Amino acid sequence: MENRQKEKVWFITGSSRGFGKIWTAAALKRGDKVAATARNINSIAALKETYGDQVLVLEVDVTNRSQVQNAIHQAKQYFGRLDIVLNNAGYSLVGSIEESSTDEVKVMYETNIIGPIHVIQAALPILRAQGHGHILGTSSAVGIYSNPLIGYYCSSKFAFEAIYDSLSKEVAAFGIKVTLIEPGAYNTEFGSTESLKIASKKLPYYDDLKSQVMKNLQTMERGNPNATPDALFAVVDAENPPLRLLLGKNDLKHIRQIYSERIQEWETWKPISQAAQG
Repeated sequence: MENRQKEKVWFITGSSRGFGKIWTAAALKRGDKVAATARNINSIAALKETYGDQVLVLEVDVTNRSQVQNAIHQAKQYFGRLDIVLNNAGYSLVGSIEESSTDEVKVMYETNIIGPIHVIQAALPILRAQGHGHILGTSSAVGIYSNPLIGYYCSSKFAFEAIYDSLSKEVAAFGIKVTLIEPGAYNTEFGSTESLKIASKKLPYYDDLKSQVMKNLQTMERGNPNATPDALFAVVDAENPPLRLLLGKNDLKHIRQIYSERIQEWETWKPISQAAQG
């Protein structure tokens, strides 16, 4: 662990709800400084009343590239540096692959993938010039495996994971660290209309599957999101943080099984694969 000699400066997207709200408040409570952002600045205005100059509240729609760039530079100017950049803004699209329209998918991708790219590209010149920094991103356990009815959301997290994986290899030489935070199921506001959109098209062919999935969701064990800040702080305070950190206790077993099944399938078909080498 690194000895925290001074407070850290965070830039966090999606600070108004869910993990973003909890992590923003926790960072401020421990004495760090935070540039907190949200699409509606009124949703985070109370932070300024509580924490004063320790926090900078900014209205940011991550899909707006120039707005993101201005916010990053405002945060750097206000605090003098950026230590941690956390891409947290995002939402889920619920619907089968057939039901979800391409327009609905595009809009979600704009927030879940293009938005984080805007933030990363705006922050990198600053972090590189500093010679240090830590870029975090809120991914998901479903960035590792996919579930029915949220396939497009899962795909956005698969893409998010690939981007961060590549980024980690590209920026290590500049002293910049990269970490994916992969929460499992938690009792957050992720089911709210702000965090979840339902595909507009409804097809009866998937009714049975939807009923089964809903039944499973109702019995699923969910974690307490207020228990997560210490895990986040352990990562940002570590001298050698992980590229990936699962949050929660239920996903690792499932991931082991999935990876085992994938390897077994590749092994089973290995003669065909190798013959295709030519």
